[in-house]
Amino acid sequence: MEASVILPILKKKLAFLSGGKDRRSGLILTIPLCLEQTNMDELSVTLDYLLSIPSEKCKARGFTVIVDGRKSQWNVVKTVVLMLQKVTHFCFWKEKDRLGFEVILVSANKLTRYIEPCQLTEDFGGSLTYDHMDWLNKRLVFEKFTKESTSLLDELALINNGSDKGNQQEKERSVDLNFLPSVDPETVLQTGHELLSELQQRRFNGSDGGVSWSPMDDELLAQPQVMKLLDSLREQYTRYQEVCRQRSKRTQLEEIQQKVMQVVNWLEGPGSEQLRAQWGIGDSIRASQALQQKHEEIESQHSEWFAVYVELNQQIAALLNAGDEEDLVELKSLQQQLSDVCYRQASQLEFRQNLLQAALEFHGVAQDLSQQLDGLLGMLCVDVAPADGASIQQTLKLLEEKLKSVDVGLQGLREKGQGLLDQISNQASWAYGKDVTIENKENVDHIQGVMEDMQLRKQRCEDMVDVRRLKMLQMVQLFKCEEDAAQAVEWLSELLDALLKTHIRLGDDAQETKVLLEKHRKFVDVAQSTYDYGRQLLQATVVLCQSLRCTSRSSGDTLPRLNRVWKQFTIASEERVHRLEMAIAFHSNAEKILQDCPEEPEAINDEEQFDEIEAVGKSLLDRLTVPVVYPDGTEQYFGSPSDMASTAEHIRDRMKLVSLKRQQLRHPEIMATESS
Repeated sequence: MEASVILPILKKKLAFLSGGKDRRSGLILTIPLCLEQTNMDELSVTLDYLLSIPSEKCKARGFTVIVDGRKSQWNVVKTVVLMLQKVTHFCFWKEKDRLGFEVILVSANKLTRYIEPCQLTEDFGGSLTYDHMDWLNKRLVFEKFTKESTSLLDELALINNGSDKGNQQEKERSVDLNFLPSVDPETVLQTGHELLSELQQRRFNGSDGGVSWSPMDDELLAQPQVMKLLDSLREQYTRYQEVCRQRSKRTQLEEIQQKVMQVVNWLEGPGSEQLRAQWGIGDSIRASQALQQKHEEIESQHSEWFAVYVELNQQIAALLNAGDEEDLVELKSLQQQLSDVCYRQASQLEFRQNLLQAALEFHGVAQDLSQQLDGLLGMLCVDVAPADGASIQQTLKLLEEKLKSVDVGLQGLREKGQGLLDQISNQASWAYGKDVTIENKENVDHIQGVMEDMQLRKQRCEDMVDVRRLKMLQMVQLFKCEEDAAQAVEWLSELLDALLKTHIRLGDDAQETKVLLEKHRKFVDVAQSTYDYGRQLLQATVVLCQSLRCTSRSSGDTLPRLNRVWKQFTIASEERVHRLEMAIAFHSNAEKILQDCPEEPEAINDEEQFDEIEAVGKSLLDRLTVPVVYPDGTEQYFGSPSDMASTAEHIRDRMKLVSLKRQQLRHPEIMATESS
C-alpha cells in the first residue's frame, strides 16, 4: 500500500507513529480519537499502512499503542481496542490476557510511568516533536523515490544486461525510445541524495537544536534501504552511461559514415557529371565569361559539400583522438576515402577554373590583336594624300609603331595559346575513365585556328605595309625631287641675277678681258650644271608620278620656270660673251696701235686699222646702252647706269688715245713742236 493512494485518509491523522519507543524499544503507535465519530474503516486502513512501515526486526519487539480517548466516548475506545485484536499479523507485546495483549487504562499524566517523557509527544506531556504533515510529505517522497528507483533499476538492468550479451545485431541497431529509461536517472539520484540528507539530518538533529528522535529514523523509513537503492542506482547508472556512451559513439560513427557516403556519392555522381558536361573553353570573351559563371555556380554547389567535408573531418579527428582501438581503422579508412574524393574533386575544380581563366586571357589577347589588325588594315585601306615629306615620315613612323604593336600582340597570343595548349595536353583523365580526347581536339583546333588566322591577317597587313612603305618612300623622293627642282630654279635665277648685276666690267686691257671671258665661261658651266640637275629632277618626278599614278605639283610650274630662267640666262650669257669678245678685239687692236712698233711702220700707218678700232669702239659703246631683250619682251640691263657709264668712259678714254696716236702719225711735225 502506498501513501499516495490513501493520502486523504492519512491527512486526517487517525493514527501515527511518532518515532517514540517504550522501555522495551517497541514503537509507540498513537491513535488520537476526537469528538467526531471515527471511521473505523479508515482507521483500519491507516493502521494497516502504519504497521507495514517498520521492519520485521522492529515488529518483533512489539508495539505500544496509545489510544487517546480523552476527546471521545468510551464505547469508541472499546471498539478501537477490539479492532486492534484483529491485527493478528503484527506482533504486539503479549500477556496472558484474552485479547492477546496487555490493556492498561491510565490517565495522561501517568503515562510517564510506562514511557519516558522524551519518547512522548507534547500532547501527553512529553518533549518529542512530531509534525504529521512533514512526516507525510517525507513519506510520500520516500515512497516515490523507492518506486521510481526500483523501476529504474529494473530498466537499467534490462538495458545493461542486453548490452552485455554482445549481440552484433544489437550493436548495429540505432538507439530508440525502447533503450531509454522511463524516468531521468539524474533526477532520481538527486531526489535520493536529498532524501538521504534529510533523513540523516533529522535523525541526529532536533528542531530545537538538541538531540531528539525524529519520526523519520532508520526504523521508520529504512534509511539503509535508501542508501542501498542509491548505491545500486549509481552502479547501474554508471554502467548505463557507459552503454549509452558506446551506443552514442557507435551512432555517431554510423552517422559520420552515412554523411561520408553522402558526400562521396554526390561528388562522384552529380558533382562529377557537372564537371564532365563542362569541357569547352568558348570561342570568345563573352562565351568564356559565360562558362566561368556556370563554373562558379558549380563551385558554389561543391562548396556546400566541402563544408560538410570539413565538419566531418573535424568530427573524425576528434573521434580518432578519443576513439577505441577497434574504431581507429574504420575511422582512418573513412577519413582517407573522404579526403581522396574531396581533394580529387577540388583539383578538378581548380584545373577547370585555371583552364577557363587561361582561355579568357587568350580570347582577350586575341580580341585586342584583332582590333589592332583592324585598325592597321583600316589605316592601310585609306589612300594617302600627305602634304609634305614630314607628314609622310610621321605616317611611316605610325605604321611602324602599329606593326610593332601587332608583332608584340601576336607574340603574346602565341604565348597565351601555347600555355593554354599545355594545360589541355596536361589534363588528366579525371572523368573516371572517360576519354576527353575528342573534346580536347575541338579546343586545340580552335586555339590553333585562332593563332593561324591572326598570323595570316598579320602577314597580309605586313605585305600591305611593305607596299605602303614603298609608296611613301617614293612620295618622299617625289617631294624631294620637287623641292630640289624648285631649288635649282632658285639657284639658276640667282645666277642670272648675279650675271646681270655683277658681271659688268669689260676689262682694262685685252689680257684682263680674256680672263673675264674665261671666268664667264666657267660661270656658264655652273649654270648649265644647275639647269641639267633641275631637268633631271623634273624627269625623275615624272617617272615617280607615273609609278604613283598621281600628278606632280611641279609638272606645270617648275619646268616652265626652269626653261624660262634658263632661256633668259642663255640670252644674257650670250650678250655677255659678245661684249667681252668685242672688248677683246677692241683692246687688242688698240694696244697694237698704241705700242711703239718701229719694225712695222706700215702697219701702224694703215688708216683702215684706225677706222676699224674706232668702229669697234663705237659698236661696243652702243651695245652697252642696249638692254637684254628676253623672249617674253621684257628688258634687262647689265648693272646700274653708273656702272655702264664707268665702263663706257674707260672705252672712250682708250678711243681718245687711239685718235691721238692717229693724229701723231698724220702730222709728226705738229706733235714734235708741241712736245718741244
